[in-house]
Amino acid sequence: MAVAKAKVGSKSAPAAGRKTAAVKSAKPTAAENFSKEQELYGYREMLLIRRFEEKAGQMYGMGLIGGFCHLYIGQEAVVVGMQMAIRTGEDQTITGYRDHGHMLVAGMDANGVMAELTGRRGGYSRGKGGSMHMFSREKQFFGGHGIVGGQVSLGTGLAFANRYRKNDNVCLTYFGDGAANQGQVYESFNMAQLWKLPVVYIIENNRYAMGTSVSRSSAQTDFSRRGLSFGIPGEKVDGMDIRAVKAAGDKAVAWCRAGKGPYILEMETYRYRGHSMSDPAKYRSKDEVQKMRTEHDPIEQVRARLMEKGWATEDDLKKIDAEVREVVNNAAEFAQNDPEPDVSELWTDIVK
Repeated sequence: MAVAKAKVGSKSAPAAGRKTAAVKSAKPTAAENFSKEQELYGYREMLLIRRFEEKAGQMYGMGLIGGFCHLYIGQEAVVVGMQMAIRTGEDQTITGYRDHGHMLVAGMDANGVMAELTGRRGGYSRGKGGSMHMFSREKQFFGGHGIVGGQVSLGTGLAFANRYRKNDNVCLTYFGDGAANQGQVYESFNMAQLWKLPVVYIIENNRYAMGTSVSRSSAQTDFSRRGLSFGIPGEKVDGMDIRAVKAAGDKAVAWCRAGKGPYILEMETYRYRGHSMSDPAKYRSKDEVQKMRTEHDPIEQVRARLMEKGWATEDDLKKIDAEVREVVNNAAEFAQNDPEPDVSELWTDIVK
């Protein structure tokens, strides 16, 4: 099956730049300046995720996507910035069920991701996994996972495999503020620090978990401190600024590669939509969401810098948007016309 590549631009992120020792910080990590190449890369990748998720939401509303569908709109800077800090195709990534953006930035094909959402045989799990369960060993993406916090122990296991094999690969393990209170998270922290495993725990704090504010659900709302009892350093990061994300990612990844053990990054971010497509998000005001969109949108921040520095014109950015929309529209077309899995697929991929 021939499908268009999801990437718009280069296959690999621009060079991560200098590495520095990790430090603990009570304040969000400061942003570092980006080159023109880095700004354009970040803009393309975040825009690809945004447009893909908008299309997925539209198709869900049309009844073309069933089951659950958790959109990543607003949080794009987290995964794109972290991808810029790792070695694409070598370092591993694993996350929860808000996973479409992680797949795309890892280089997974937009057609295959969208086809999985619609339950078609061209999907990454041949139409049997849906939104929550896609994998690509080739791209070192080890899945979105539907069990809250379940991926944390799996990501720790991937890091153990790296240490056992004596390579210097790092596993990025993403989970949300809601999953941060799970017991298996703390068991993983203990083992990772005990064995000095190369794992970066990335807590995507979008403030509301499944619909409850962190102030009402967590006794300790500074998630960067969650590993202190185990001796794991952590930092708060402005997760709406791709430059701050990459700067923190560089430090954390360098720490892990040096054999110093795990690192925690709390990404202070914000989702514009509800927890899933079935969530009307009545637990927050429209003014709050609009304020975040107006003042902190990760894509608009990059757009403004590109224009201000003269690195891109309005026409240049419109062209990028058109290219991205073409990729997404092609993926949607493919996902609606690709055949459904054969009935015989019910009996494949079963562990006896």
